Amino acid sequence: MAGILAWFWNERFWLPHNVTWADLKNTEEATFPQAEDLYLAFPLAFCIFMVRLIFERFVAKPCAIALNIQASGPQIAPPNAILEKVFTAITKHPDEKRLEGLSKQLDWDVRSIQRWFRQRRNQEKPSTLTRFCESMWRFSFYLYVFTYGVRFLKKTPWLWNTRHCWYNYPYQPLTTDLHYYYILELSFYWSLMFSQFTDIKRKDFGIMFLHHLVCIFLITFSYVNNMARVGTLVLCLHDSADALLEAAKMANYAKFQKMCDLLFVMFAVVFITTRLGIFPLWVLNTTLFESWEIVGPYPSWWVFNLLLLLIQGLNCFWSYLIVKIACKAVSRGKAGKWNPLHVSKDDRSDIESSSDEEDSEPPGKNPHTATTTNGTSGTNGYLLTGSCSMDD
Repeated sequence: MAGILAWFWNERFWLPHNVTWADLKNTEEATFPQAEDLYLAFPLAFCIFMVRLIFERFVAKPCAIALNIQASGPQIAPPNAILEKVFTAITKHPDEKRLEGLSKQLDWDVRSIQRWFRQRRNQEKPSTLTRFCESMWRFSFYLYVFTYGVRFLKKTPWLWNTRHCWYNYPYQPLTTDLHYYYILELSFYWSLMFSQFTDIKRKDFGIMFLHHLVCIFLITFSYVNNMARVGTLVLCLHDSADALLEAAKMANYAKFQKMCDLLFVMFAVVFITTRLGIFPLWVLNTTLFESWEIVGPYPSWWVFNLLLLLIQGLNCFWSYLIVKIACKAVSRGKAGKWNPLHVSKDDRSDIESSSDEEDSEPPGKNPHTATTTNGTSGTNGYLLTGSCSMDD
């Protein structure tokens, strides 16, 4: 294991030329980032997860109840062994041919079978109260960490002149505030990595898993080779829009539609401005060009910038989704009230509410005698086929 670690932390790869790990050992005069500092992130990630559980139970849930957000789940699909087998073993979204076959086998009309599958899918979705609690936790954390980042960075010279990220690199002392900021962010991303498997399932699970993994690599490697100054700029910039999104979700769950619309528009403007404007022109400019001029490239420099470019690729993808949502919302709004989150409800991640796919029947109508029109369901077809999702 010692040999593997020595090979992995090769000085020629991680550090600029003529710099060794011994040069970055702590002294009485200065403290530098040490790899062993990062072990603290694991117990802190567990603590953050426990704080989240307490927060959702004793803070977020009472707030949701005060806003009349119900804990009741969607309508339960009636038991049916044949349909259950198809649902669990074959497909959750049967095509028209399979629907017709099941209709003949069960002597049900197609619309009733479609309704059963919708109800069965909705059973696996969390209630609106659960979604609200999760969004309130994320909103609170994002607001805190972004506020802390701004208060910390406004006192630093590299916020106002990014060339200070590279002056005297890598012999830049580690301050207590910077250490706390980095470890807190890393702990939060580790907690997301683990909780992602138990949280509300999202359609962009794979993309978000990749995003969290890249963030952990970036935070870890930039800390170890003391690129922490520019790392704080990346973290604070990417935290700027997240609280707005979670606030829009909460307003949506609480049915404060005007507030929801306003917050969504604010989120879209901040997200696209920071991710497609400020990040490439300000942060990527300093990591690619100013660092090349002042420090010069070395092997881990390429890795760091490649990961940042990968993050920028994800930013472009998510910005495309936001613009797509807005365009569809505007086009659909021509026929009625414009409602950007009605198109996507929490589109950045789990936009659809737990009742999005529930079918509403006229009172007194027998569900097993309903007729089908062109093989479509009575739900909003856009929500079933046109919505996209993402999360940061």
